[in-house]
Amino acid sequence: MTSKRLALADLSALREAATRAGRTIALANGVFDLFHVGHLRYLAGARAHADLLVVAVNSDVSTRLNKGPSRPVVPEAERAEILEALTCVDHVVLFDSKDVVPVIRALRPDVHVKGTDYTPETIPEAAEVRAYGGRVAVAGDPKDHSTSELIDKLKLANTRTP
Repeated sequence: MTSKRLALADLSALREAATRAGRTIALANGVFDLFHVGHLRYLAGARAHADLLVVAVNSDVSTRLNKGPSRPVVPEAERAEILEALTCVDHVVLFDSKDVVPVIRALRPDVHVKGTDYTPETIPEAAEVRAYGGRVAVAGDPKDHSTSELIDKLKLANTRTP
């Protein structure tokens, strides 16, 4: 499989190449720990908003900042590799910051897409995206799937006696 992985430093060149080619870029982001169908539906929905989909994945350091010391369950390299295998994903970039703003500043996506646990009004990075003329959108199915819930179910199943 050809790597779709980019470094943060590569994003401005990707933006320039897409602009020259008349292509639009959507950015989706998340931890994507214990990948599930909700993740897939979110990414497929995000891809529908532009010609290219870049997925920013919280690194292990960033995940611990956001989710606590017991996360992630799956290491960053493996989470990125799973995303690279999806046909709806064009590029994957890992980021270490608490939020995705450094990726937005480097890439300047045409649209920043979040999952349905947000509305366009509650997307934390909306002002950053709108400041350069980008837009925000919401994609995916209703928030019926959760990695945290999967982890809780696995813990419960593990504590039951046979």
